[in-house]
Formats: sequence, structure tokens, C-alpha cells
Amino acid sequence: MAALRASGYLGVMPLMNVVLTLVVVGVILWLINTYIPMQGTIKSILNLVVVIAVVLWLLYGFGVLSHSGDIHLPVVK
Repeated sequence: MAALRASGYLGVMPLMNVVLTLVVVGVILWLINTYIPMQGTIKSILNLVVVIAVVLWLLYGFGVLSHSGDIHLPVVK
């Protein structure tokens, strides 16, 4: 476990998982927008909430935001 953490693998989302999750969320949002009749403002609010949730998930997943709310900048080596 310590070797995985030292190599940087543990805690970093693999790219395939990120792409697959984005595709699934996008398809689900498209299906909801296409096949469930809703008022335009409700669709806009739903889309905004989903986009904000996905952006926050990506920021947490790639380590830009930590769970304490601090913003971490990438380290230039």
C-alpha cells in the first residue's frame, strides 16, 4: 500500500474511469433532457447542477481541491 502511494498511483483517477464516467453522466443527462418533459428553466437548473457537480468531482479527483477546501497548485519540477 505504501509503495502504491509513493508511486503516485493511489488516489489518482485512471483516465479510463474519468472518460467512462463523463460519458455515462452525459448520456444520462441527454436522456433526461430529451425524453422527460420539463420546463426550460428546470432543465437549465438541472444541467447547471450536473455540470457543477462533475467539475467539482474532477477537481477533487485530480487533487486540485482537497477535502479540506484548500486549493493546491501543481508542483513544477
